[in-house]
Amino acid sequence: MAAIKLGDKAVYQIYPKSFQDTNGDGIGDLRGVIRRLDYIKELGVDYLWLTPFYPSLQYDNGYDVADYKAIDPVYGTMEDFDELVAEAGKRGMYLMMDMVFNHCSTKHEWFQKALAGDPFYRDFFIIRKGKAGGLPPSNWLSKFGGSAWGYLPATDEYYLHLFHVSQADLNWENPHVRDACCDVVNFWIEKGVKGFRFDVINLISKPESYEDDLCGDGHKFYTDLPKVHEFLKELNRRTFGRFEDIITVGEMASSDLENSIRYSGRATEELSMIFDFHHLKIDYPSGNKWEIQPFRFHDLKHNLFTWQTEMEKGDGWHALFWYNHDQPRIVSRIGDEGKYRVESAKMLATVLHGLRGTPYIYQGEEIGMTNAGFQDISQYRDIETLNVFNRLKSEGKTDGEVYGSLQKKSRDNARTPMQWDDTETAGFTDGTPWIEVNGNCRQINTLDRENPDSIFQYYKNLIALRKAYPVIQEGSFVPLLEEDPRILAYRRVLDGQELTVACNFFGEETALPQGLLPETGRVLISNYPQEGKRDGLRPYEAVMVLRG
Repeated sequence: MAAIKLGDKAVYQIYPKSFQDTNGDGIGDLRGVIRRLDYIKELGVDYLWLTPFYPSLQYDNGYDVADYKAIDPVYGTMEDFDELVAEAGKRGMYLMMDMVFNHCSTKHEWFQKALAGDPFYRDFFIIRKGKAGGLPPSNWLSKFGGSAWGYLPATDEYYLHLFHVSQADLNWENPHVRDACCDVVNFWIEKGVKGFRFDVINLISKPESYEDDLCGDGHKFYTDLPKVHEFLKELNRRTFGRFEDIITVGEMASSDLENSIRYSGRATEELSMIFDFHHLKIDYPSGNKWEIQPFRFHDLKHNLFTWQTEMEKGDGWHALFWYNHDQPRIVSRIGDEGKYRVESAKMLATVLHGLRGTPYIYQGEEIGMTNAGFQDISQYRDIETLNVFNRLKSEGKTDGEVYGSLQKKSRDNARTPMQWDDTETAGFTDGTPWIEVNGNCRQINTLDRENPDSIFQYYKNLIALRKAYPVIQEGSFVPLLEEDPRILAYRRVLDGQELTVACNFFGEETALPQGLLPETGRVLISNYPQEGKRDGLRPYEAVMVLRG
């Protein structure tokens, strides 16, 4: 496996479409990323993960890839990409590409040749005859609603699409598919790419037969199947595993601990680290994402503690994150986007950046951006949101109930343009943005980042601490106050040093158990001034103390 050190690294995620537009078409582009490299470098991160900018019909905002080796003209040219790699490299940063290998666009050349009857390319996909009575091969549901099978009238067959109907699942049992995917990774390695993020990679293996799921949506039949590990080992061996300076991360949909350890274990030769999402399901009543419920603090703490402890035991490695392009803004979700926005944003950052793993920062997180608060369906662009809107309306939900769900849970909350300044379009574009700018850009933007008390400077300091202290990079994880109803606390231990992190997740002051924070310790960072005896935590207060 790659020998690169992971514990002192940090990754900044860019959603190019919403980051910076340079040509006035309202859509962010690669030249926009180049323009903002100095800003990103100021944070101190090492890698830039860019979500897909390949040619695409944008049914799923770029995750429906029509050509894995090209740049969509809306984002720029291959020359722009080469310049981005070079300019990032001059600043000591590297690119992480998003590889979407579970499926490709139905407009991809491979699928178009399959439709034309080419037997070589038909076997690139999972195409089956339906059941009697005009039914699809199984009752599996797409992640975006409706059947997971798309009908092909010309041959009276169906193709599998676990996601949108425009995203046809690839057949990884076919060695030619694996050859093609390896070729794609090696193409970008030759372009100077030093990181790869693999989209829903634990779903690439499919069962031999397609049975109905009598008690679910079908996901148990295709999640974490044994051959995924075999496929990842092959991908590793033939591509990124040949280099010591490349890092990889796998997005794991509903994966369990045992498999996550295998995916990311330093001796297993699969991936460097994994994203798991269990800690972000703490406000899903009975697993229903679109129902509104306050987040369950105990569940959040239990999940973080369990995964930190067990991943360390198994020598697995975590990609640490609060949200990304598919999740609502975290300060709106479990912080306080109003009175204590700054304090809660810093507190949440403190929790994450003290943990064992590699932290990921999503664009705008470092300035405390909030959910969009859209009040009309015409303001939304996300295909999942549009489908859910129609479903909730058909179920008889009131407008208040429907928009209450969307304002809390829609993926578009994280996709509004980056708020660079306090102008009407937040410095994102000179044109009309593809999705509306959050109206609070006049108050929340990057203009205050030089202020030593800004959220930006706080993130910058946390990243610097990780690079400076081995106890943060490699220390063992020890959970504390596991049953406390308000405080999340833990300790990191290495070579006689102890780092204690204590955070109040609520907007009221709470007592601090005596002795939790060492009196002889040194405060490395806190979101409040530290004076006198430490006997309580103020609203959303966070403190990180080092002893030894």
